[in-house]
Amino acid sequence: MKKKFIDPYLKLKSKKSNEVFQFFPDTNIPLPSEFEISESGTCNRKCSFCPRSAIEYKDVKEFIKTDLIKKFSLELKDYKFNGTIRFSGFVEPLLDKNIYNIINICKKNIPASNIELVTNGDVLSVSRIKKLFISGLDKLLISVYDGPEDEEKLKEMCNDAQINKDQIFIRPRYLPPDEDFGITLSNRAGMMKNAEFKISNLENKLDKPCYYPSYTFFLDYNGDVLMCPHDWGKKNILGNLLNNSVKEIWLSKLAKETRNRLINSDRGFSPCDVCDVNGTLIGKKHANAWLKSKKI
Repeated sequence: MKKKFIDPYLKLKSKKSNEVFQFFPDTNIPLPSEFEISESGTCNRKCSFCPRSAIEYKDVKEFIKTDLIKKFSLELKDYKFNGTIRFSGFVEPLLDKNIYNIINICKKNIPASNIELVTNGDVLSVSRIKKLFISGLDKLLISVYDGPEDEEKLKEMCNDAQINKDQIFIRPRYLPPDEDFGITLSNRAGMMKNAEFKISNLENKLDKPCYYPSYTFFLDYNGDVLMCPHDWGKKNILGNLLNNSVKEIWLSKLAKETRNRLINSDRGFSPCDVCDVNGTLIGKKHANAWLKSKKI
């Protein structure tokens, strides 16, 4: 069996998740260590290894509202959150003209947070790189899809912007299929079966734990909170931040049931029953804390 490519940045994410581990104040309940925000419904690319390359996948040119970011960030301010806020998800964040303002709101309200942004680099320029970091960005992760030439151009652009090298990560995503394109490849919880690079759904569910709902809070542009960043079909929605708080959704009955089942290797529900993701690369510390909190 071919060994799967594992993005080396995952080790840094795992280390960071453990280092910033927090409880809700005066409780034994773990806070998420990562808040991932998919702040629109649109992307300018349809990569072969992405669900967007399927004909039926809808591109929605809508963007997250500023008021929702304010609400979200003010709640995290109350918890003195010091984990990661990542603008990524199912989209290209830099297509949102309001992205600089959104980053600035998060950094002002949650100054101890680590704010990251994942981009394909297509609309990057020296001035935009500088503006992102002036706005409060801590790390920029650039996925390069068009080959070594494009990678060199982006490296030169980042050098010209004069940003600390440990704040920018350029990741080649143009490798051949037998090297998994340079990404941690998965079937995106069953959404790759109709993509250009097809990955079938599992016929038999994995008998393995998954820690994603133990440490990750995934916010979609319309306020929906998904169980997992791999749920591209948006089949398991835990709640909506327009109507409830972060804490209410994180501790909702559905969130707790989903989290408990996955910690205990029960993937017998949609979309986890067809998902091939290794969900144990990050979040072990959070999963153990959830198990301990139940005993207490």
